[in-house]
Amino acid sequence: MSSPEPLIEMRDVTHVYSLRRGTSLKVIENLSILVKYGEFLGIVGPSGCGKSTILRIMAGLIKPSSGVVIFRGAVLNGTTHRISLMHQVPPLLPWLTVYENIHLPLISRSDLTEEEKRIKVSQLIELIELTGYESAYPYELSGGMRQRVALARALVTDPDLLLLDEPFSNLDPLTALILSREIEYMWLESTLPPASVVMVSHDIDEVVMLSDRVIVLGGRPARILAEVPIEMKRPRNKKTDEFYTLVDQIYSLIS
Repeated sequence: MSSPEPLIEMRDVTHVYSLRRGTSLKVIENLSILVKYGEFLGIVGPSGCGKSTILRIMAGLIKPSSGVVIFRGAVLNGTTHRISLMHQVPPLLPWLTVYENIHLPLISRSDLTEEEKRIKVSQLIELIELTGYESAYPYELSGGMRQRVALARALVTDPDLLLLDEPFSNLDPLTALILSREIEYMWLESTLPPASVVMVSHDIDEVVMLSDRVIVLGGRPARILAEVPIEMKRPRNKKTDEFYTLVDQIYSLIS
């Protein structure tokens, strides 16, 4: 599924946060990451090494202190509906229903008719298996259902790139497994968005299960310690020696 063509690329990116009393914190320095078209890339590393900052820079939410981000052959200056970011905690608006939360990113889309928007939202609600909950509010849903709504909202713009920031960490193991399989299916199914996925996670098993390649970060400011290709056939089996070996390899690089 992967090809040599890059979808997004960070080139020599450095980012410094300004702190109180004139101090600063450099979280990443001269970092270069390339994401191929049709690739599922995992990023792992210890807490505080800049993983979430990398996703926010790729999403166009943060302008790097230096360096550049190239998306689809052009410099990325700000956000675009072609890139979606799914957060660890679903940022659903509590006063909006399931339908309204998913519809939210489409409000300003003048290239779509209201009927086209309605169809897209309805199709995604069916895809995430929340038919019948269109009028429910976030407080009426379980954690897994709220995360499904967040996923649908991230996909409703038909993004080329989906960024996942610890998407399953607040879910119980069974719900996390089900949702991860659904994301993998959507990515593998070429008729559905997105083309490429970048996922940050502390769960190494989860990363090995989903990724084509894993970038291991370390140090402060963060640097790339290793890139580990995951060449296991899909669907993957956690109980194989090959799986255990890859997980141990990545753990040893982080620790």
